[in-house]
Amino acid sequence: MKKTILVLGMTMLAAGAAEASSWTGKASYYGGRGRTASGGHVGHFTAAHRSLPFGSKIRVTNLRNKRSVIVTVNDRGPFVRGRIVDVSTGAAGVLGMRASGVAPVRVELVSR
Repeated sequence: MKKTILVLGMTMLAAGAAEASSWTGKASYYGGRGRTASGGHVGHFTAAHRSLPFGSKIRVTNLRNKRSVIVTVNDRGPFVRGRIVDVSTGAAGVLGMRASGVAPVRVELVSR
């Protein structure tokens, strides 16, 4: 009986993770020199996400002004509570969030 419950519980967790293809929260931006966690560099339209695979394309939409941009995940972070993504300086400019530094956003997975 315990094995059945465990298998059922694992199936439900996997199904829930597969359905989660968009998130809402706060975004910040970063720039600079040096290498990212993937071994690349901060690019014009790149982002840091805690768990999405490197190379994933995500659409980040600023919920205040409805501007959006598609970026490539090539770094890990953000490591500040309440933030779900860090975007590059170029992407922050498109989103209209450079002056504020932080904005409420929706993040949608476009491709892995």
